[in-house]
Amino acid sequence: MTSPDLNLLFALDVLLTEGSVARAASRLRLSPSAMSRTLARLREATGDPLLVRAGRGLVATPRAEELRRQVGRVVQDAEALLRPATLLDLRSLDRVFTLRTNESFVEEFAPRLVARIQADAPGVRLRFAPKSDKDVMSLRDAAIDLDIGVAGETGPEVRIQALLRDRFIGAVRTGHPLSGGAVTPERYAAGRHISVSRRGREKGPIDEALSGLGLQRTVVCMVSGFSAALAMARTSDLIASVPERHTEGARAGMHSFPLPVVTAEVTISMLWHPRLDADPAQCWLRDCVREVCAARRPEINVPSPPRAP
Repeated sequence: MTSPDLNLLFALDVLLTEGSVARAASRLRLSPSAMSRTLARLREATGDPLLVRAGRGLVATPRAEELRRQVGRVVQDAEALLRPATLLDLRSLDRVFTLRTNESFVEEFAPRLVARIQADAPGVRLRFAPKSDKDVMSLRDAAIDLDIGVAGETGPEVRIQALLRDRFIGAVRTGHPLSGGAVTPERYAAGRHISVSRRGREKGPIDEALSGLGLQRTVVCMVSGFSAALAMARTSDLIASVPERHTEGARAGMHSFPLPVVTAEVTISMLWHPRLDADPAQCWLRDCVREVCAARRPEINVPSPPRAP
């Protein structure tokens, strides 16, 4: 039995990524005709057309879609095996790492992360990119090094590791009626609330939990970030419901309390592309992020909410 040509794996990875013979040829520095011959060999080896004509372009067959999810990881693992190991000199490291995350993470964790990075590698800079989208291609194309947040649909090629779990709490100005006495579901629902939603939604999990108790809160305004909600609550009688870990510093001087209803905790994770698994600088960066996220601020402590009977 003839052994398969493993070089075809690299061509297959590029072809399925680009979806174009011409673009694949350009990436591999081949002529379009040579790339077409390679595609013909791949079709013969797999027994599938892989890419078929649709209008002026090419579309992947179901078999090609299945292979796309596997061949990328095989190629990346092969590249990692053949990459020489090097010792990392942090004091001379000169790089810019891009982290995609939301504003709350930047405000709460970025100062400590920058200090942690600078202590080891003064030549390293961090760039924090906004979470305008969650496309996996930004990871694969090296547009970002780490994606930090609540993980959604990531695809099989993305590495993911949990950093911390966060719960929602309430925050009001000092002297607010809710700053004294037990915060019952009725007292909480009776106040005027700020809703935080990047998509402008008025209701969410908190409203669903209140609805289960036959209660409904009054939302008087909606903002896109937790910092804006806290800034408004700090100077008014409005109530902000925010994630505890992400807003510890921003809530300084305010009264915080556990929500009187049970809502699901959220898991904050970091995501990266597997091609960066073995990179020493990337491994060090991930260690720094894990270390900073594991540390707690000791000065702010919100008791756990009472368990539902």
